[in-house]
Amino acid sequence: MSEQIAAAPVVRRVDARHRYEILVGDDRAGLTAYRDREDRRVFFHTEIDDAHAGRGLAAILVEQALTDVRASGMRIVPVCPYVAKFLTKHREFADITDPVTPEVLTWLDSQRG
Repeated sequence: MSEQIAAAPVVRRVDARHRYEILVGDDRAGLTAYRDREDRRVFFHTEIDDAHAGRGLAAILVEQALTDVRASGMRIVPVCPYVAKFLTKHREFADITDPVTPEVLTWLDSQRG
């Protein structure tokens, strides 16, 4: 009987597409999208493909993305509801988190649209 060993998920930043992706084997299992505004990385959307749901991949993805933001010397603005919820449970990122303001939302709309 052969056992399949599940590939460990890998998170990569894809600057050209303004997002972090999580890969499981050769599959892109999900992403968290952002736009940079000066020294702030504004996260606005996170998704995990249905085929990979329920495995904790969103938490792995967001934690590694936020760790990368810290290492880059930037700050976080959590427009994305998932990122905002993650931050309420992971206070270790509170020192680099800025509030979502109407100004940031207006700016983000102009960047995306």
